[in-house]
Amino acid sequence: MHAKRWLFLIHRWLGVVVCAFFAMWFVSGVVMMYVGYPKLTEAERLQHLPPLDAATPLLGPRQALDAAGIAGPLQDLRLAVASGGQAVYLAVPASAAEPGARRSPPGRGVVVVDAQSGAVLRQVDGARALVSAQAYGGEAVVLRYRGTIDEDAFTHSRGLDAHRPLHVVDLADAQATRLYISGRTGEVVRDAPRAERLWNYAGAWIHWLYPLRGTGLDRYWADIVNWLSIVGIAVTLTGTVVGVMRWRFRRTYKSGSHSPYQGFMMRWHHISGLLFALVTLTWIFSGLMSMNPWRVFDSGAPALRMAAMQGGPLVVEAGDAAPAALLASTRGDVRELRWLRAAGQTLVLASTASGRPLVRDAASAQPRQIDPAALRTAVAQLLPDPVARIDVLTAYDSHYYTRDAHTMTGGSEKPLPVWRVVFTDAHATWVHVDPQTGAVLGRSDSTRRWSRWLFAMLHSWDWLPLLAHRPLWDVLLVALSAGGALLSLTGVVIGWRRLGRKLRSATGPRPAPARSAAPSRRPA
Repeated sequence: MHAKRWLFLIHRWLGVVVCAFFAMWFVSGVVMMYVGYPKLTEAERLQHLPPLDAATPLLGPRQALDAAGIAGPLQDLRLAVASGGQAVYLAVPASAAEPGARRSPPGRGVVVVDAQSGAVLRQVDGARALVSAQAYGGEAVVLRYRGTIDEDAFTHSRGLDAHRPLHVVDLADAQATRLYISGRTGEVVRDAPRAERLWNYAGAWIHWLYPLRGTGLDRYWADIVNWLSIVGIAVTLTGTVVGVMRWRFRRTYKSGSHSPYQGFMMRWHHISGLLFALVTLTWIFSGLMSMNPWRVFDSGAPALRMAAMQGGPLVVEAGDAAPAALLASTRGDVRELRWLRAAGQTLVLASTASGRPLVRDAASAQPRQIDPAALRTAVAQLLPDPVARIDVLTAYDSHYYTRDAHTMTGGSEKPLPVWRVVFTDAHATWVHVDPQTGAVLGRSDSTRRWSRWLFAMLHSWDWLPLLAHRPLWDVLLVALSAGGALLSLTGVVIGWRRLGRKLRSATGPRPAPARSAAPSRRPA
């Protein structure tokens, strides 16, 4: 068969399969520009935590850990009114840490200790979940307990795995918020207002083919998304070639048109395909890149040496300041205390409902600043290779930037100023470090930076000059998405009609047999 004929057939029949997915991806992508998958951001979590009361008699951290039988070094330690409406220490022993990780995934390895009695709280039942929900929503809010679930349409995130099963509580507030409470720690780990839930059925839930999750196809979900994207790329490429071949640039067909197609659907499918083929190809390809197909963006770079950078493990001493002293040294409204190691010092971060955390010395409870020289020495220990330079960023750039909290890639804390530590290793590693807290905020290498361009730039148009001039960004993406949807929907209609004709021709009545020419035997 002639190559040209093959192009037509491949585009026609593969298009019948994937044009419906194209249309769904374009429409749901517009929704995701404004409503991302449900998440509980750090800012929301702190805003809904009740303030710690300096007048409440709380055990010191070493007293509480001793009472709970936790003797060794820690990976993480927090104090908050975060579980069952009571102040608790949430401790992660160093033995629970994953190799090379700064801290375990939230919830994994956590020991919940009552900050007043030192008792280990092991059972997170419905009653305790309801108290956590009441503390989150406020005393005046009526609650409805919906039981426990392992996973549902709004909790597919792998970051919640350590918290399953999840208690589900609905709040009778103005937003009809649904809370998901950790079955391990009793903390609220996700909130999903009704509007966010409803929009997600038209957004992230359908965009990411989440109807397949939690079914017998769950194990094949990533492969299905990958191969649908690859087929979509093939359809777009063949369609572009066919569209260009069929368009007469210098002269017209007998109809006076540059396109040979006269029907509305075929004509506009041809024209919209020529106009929006490139953006369609770009978005499908970048969507495939978001899946890190077959781990193409795994660089194999060695883990950061966090313990060396921190100057040893987190060890809470008997003489460390009690919560009352730490709270008294702040301006009040502290929602959480977190103990950490940074550049050889043990510090406490006092987080309020808004703004940057206050840094305190763990022993004296006095304000403490990390010495820049000590931090420079510490960050150099993250890798065995030398540091090429340290850039101080006072504004966002193409690799360190923020997005609106509830968009797909928003919600993470991106403080300024920040250090970018550039190493001379073979992977061209960059590490972003918060000079105020000594926290490692992120890491990238040459492979991950390729991923940033091939996914975030091509898929979400995360380009700072464009993001800084909204609504230009909105107008461009919505207009291009509408064009892609027109291309896809006309393809759906064309494919549906073609299939209908094929089915009718295959199942239609057979022609009547020809009459015999033999003379009639009827009597005269």
